[in-house]
Amino acid sequence: MRAILLTLLCLCAGPALAQEKFVSSNMDVRTILNFKAPDAAIQKLVPTGWEVDAAASGPSAGANLRVTFIDQMAAWDATGKPTTPVRNLVFGIPAKKKGATTGGLMIFAGLSIGVPGPYGANMKAANAVERKVLHTAKGSIVAESWEYKAENGSSVALELYFVRGLATRSKAELLVFAQPKPDFYRIYRYEQGVDVVPSSGSDRLQKFTFKASGERFAPLFDGTEQLISITSVPWYQREIYLPGS
Repeated sequence: MRAILLTLLCLCAGPALAQEKFVSSNMDVRTILNFKAPDAAIQKLVPTGWEVDAAASGPSAGANLRVTFIDQMAAWDATGKPTTPVRNLVFGIPAKKKGATTGGLMIFAGLSIGVPGPYGANMKAANAVERKVLHTAKGSIVAESWEYKAENGSSVALELYFVRGLATRSKAELLVFAQPKPDFYRIYRYEQGVDVVPSSGSDRLQKFTFKASGERFAPLFDGTEQLISITSVPWYQREIYLPGS
């Protein structure tokens, strides 16, 4: 009887799972900044029928803007063929459809050599990225420099210097939506190591400077924005899927 029940469950679940389309996979090193940006500026970026879905607890509680710096180590297409790694910068809003119980991250801008990108939001940009780790008897010191310059004049720069903490291993799934076309989304299933670097009250963060300029970013970083958290992701392994129709 148990074998029959398991068979029936597999038959029921099979079609739903088969509808998803595997797109690609990649391995990255990431640095994530979570901000509380001006509400009025964020609301202008949220499509009709959607709302901001900021975390109520945890290190990013209250943040309505996520800036993700991505240094891709390796990437593969759906057939397993290696593709050229890229270094992207992604801006997203934690959001959900009004009335929904769960949401995800809505991408509204990106700086990348690849345009317009899967979410139709990338601005073509060159980048210069340098990351160093110095291991000593007292701990590991991480120094990072990220600089992106878009063809339209927008630019973003980050300098970060901190003492590495013990990374926490986690697995999760995230729905990522496209702000220009919010009905489109992809499914990220990933495993990562997370080191949350305290932005205050600790000597682990020894240097932090962030600048963003350009028409798209000026309203978000007008001097009133608040840095909520810094998350260093020394390893990030992901599979990407498109949902079934």
